[in-house]
Amino acid sequence: MSLPPFQRFLDAQAADVHRFLVAAVGAVDADDCFQETFVSALRAYPRLREDSDLRAWVLTIAHRKALDHHRARARRAIPASDRMPEPVAPAQPSALDRDRGLWARVHELPRKQRAAVLLRFAGDLSHREVAQALGCSEEAARRSAHEGLKKLREELSA
Repeated sequence: MSLPPFQRFLDAQAADVHRFLVAAVGAVDADDCFQETFVSALRAYPRLREDSDLRAWVLTIAHRKALDHHRARARRAIPASDRMPEPVAPAQPSALDRDRGLWARVHELPRKQRAAVLLRFAGDLSHREVAQALGCSEEAARRSAHEGLKKLREELSA
């Protein structure tokens, strides 16, 4: 079986990759990471083996772009004028606010647990595919996702 044309591959994977990146880096930076992911994928696509798992492959690239983004953000200086003003009155949390709070807690997990939870639940990958993306055993990927979920449950129930 030969690889599909790149445009068909992009059309088939775009929604999953974007959803994963929104969860991994946030809605504001997801578009930039999305573009970088598919530029890298386009460059590597001709060298890809025909029996490759395309979804796991492109989500691995997206995961690495998200890591690059987090590393670059950690090195950036934050001007004092970029501080957000204090809210005038506390508002009732909406479902969207609760989702943002959950994803903020996911971002605070240790690196391997965060990656395993994001790839498993935002990327909807199997534990085998998560293991391939992270370069570890399937059992290690399963354990990282389990430990991440356990920590999230503990924090949310406290």
